[in-house]
Amino acid sequence: MSTQRSGRTQYQCSFCGKNQDQVKRLIAGPGTVYICDECVELCREIIDEEATARPKSPQVRTLTPQRIYDQLSAYVIGQEKAKKVLSVAVYNHYKRISSAAHAADVELEKSNILLLGPTGCGKTLLARTLATILD
Repeated sequence: MSTQRSGRTQYQCSFCGKNQDQVKRLIAGPGTVYICDECVELCREIIDEEATARPKSPQVRTLTPQRIYDQLSAYVIGQEKAKKVLSVAVYNHYKRISSAAHAADVELEKSNILLLGPTGCGKTLLARTLATILD
């Protein structure tokens, strides 16, 4: 913005209203829009804060079903079919998450897993080991 005072044009920040004498620098935009160095610095701080506060998009994990299976096998004895199914399901889950971040038009089928078995067969151990692997 600009105002006419004592024959001299006074420019002022369109955001905070300070005139050119109150700030170090006034940057001209299109038309009669101006922004001062203080408002630019404030905007930069806001953008930096939002960038650090914003959760990052999920990284594509390098875990393949085979690697997940191998890591499960290092801790869990037996339960080969369960380890295989869990490995593929976890891999598909991460694939779904990463594809949702990249393209909304890709559709992957969602599925849930129900672990059934008698007491002491290793259901909880599989879940805990899987959680450890993924952290």
